[in-house]
Amino acid sequence: MTLTPLMATLLFVVGCLAGYRYRHVWKAEGPRWQLWLYGLTAAVTFLVLGFVPLTTTG
Repeated sequence: MTLTPLMATLLFVVGCLAGYRYRHVWKAEGPRWQLWLYGLTAAVTFLVLGFVPLTTTG
């Protein structure tokens, strides 16, 4: 299993947005389920980016 550069970029954007939303909900002391949703989404996307290799062309 490998990631294409486009897929890695999309995962990075999703992870950043989820992390931003996590911080926003945390500071506003929002619902716990949103903290879990955004936190796990950010964590999973960055773990995938860290441990799944990218494909190289050429």
